[in-house]
Amino acid sequence: MGLSPLVGKDQTIEHLLEIYLALLKDECPEVRLNIISSLEHVNKVIGITQLSQSLLPAIVELANDSKWRVRMAIIEYMPLLAEQLGIEVFREKLSALCLSWLIDNVYSIREAGIENLKKLVEKFSPKWGEETLLPQVIALVKDTNYLHRMTTLFAFNHLCLVCTPECVNNTFLPIVVDLATDNVANVRFNTSKTLIKMKPKLEQSLIKSKVLPCLEIMKTDTDPDVRFFAIEALQAFE
Repeated sequence: MGLSPLVGKDQTIEHLLEIYLALLKDECPEVRLNIISSLEHVNKVIGITQLSQSLLPAIVELANDSKWRVRMAIIEYMPLLAEQLGIEVFREKLSALCLSWLIDNVYSIREAGIENLKKLVEKFSPKWGEETLLPQVIALVKDTNYLHRMTTLFAFNHLCLVCTPECVNNTFLPIVVDLATDNVANVRFNTSKTLIKMKPKLEQSLIKSKVLPCLEIMKTDTDPDVRFFAIEALQAFE
C-alpha cells in the first residue's frame, strides 16, 4: 500500500490496483484488515472510488466477523473510512452497521461503537449526528434488554460532548429523567452519572425544574447504589 504514493496514480492503477482488490477478498480477515488500515496511502493517489466496489463488502464482512478483536479493529478505522468514502456513501452503506455495534454481545464492542459515534459526529457535524445517528440511539430506550437501555445512557455520556446544548437540553434530558424510574437499578443509577456528564450544557432553569427533583427522588430509592450515585450527583450540582 505504501508503494502507491511513490509510483503515482497511473502506475498504481496499472500495476497495484488489481492486487489491492484481490487482497480485499482474501480469506484471512487480518489481510483484509491490513489493506483497509492502509487505505489512506492509496486514497491520496487514486481516490476511494476505484476501490469502493470491493471495499464496502470487505468492511461489512469484517464488521460482522466472529472474532470480536477483528470487529474492534474495523471500528477503530471507521472514522477514517467514513471521511474517505464521504458522508453520502457512509450514510447509505455504513451508518446502520455502526449502529449495530451498539447492541453487540461484547461490552468492549459496544463501548468502542459509542466512541465511534462521537468521532463521526465530530467529523461530520452535530446536525448530521442528531439527524442520522441519534434517532437509532434513542430507539434503544424502548428495548426490553436493559443493557441496551444502558447503552443509550453511555452514548449520551459521549455524545453530549459533541452535540449542541439545544439537543442535550431538549432531547437527552427528558429521556434521562424518564430512565431514572426504570425498573432496573443499574439503569437508574447510571442516569445520575449521565446527568453529571451533561451538566456543562444544561440550562439552569432545567436543572432546577427537572434535574434536581429527579435526583431528590432517587436519593430515597430502595437500592443503595441508586441512592449513592444520586447523592453524588446532587453534590456535583451544588
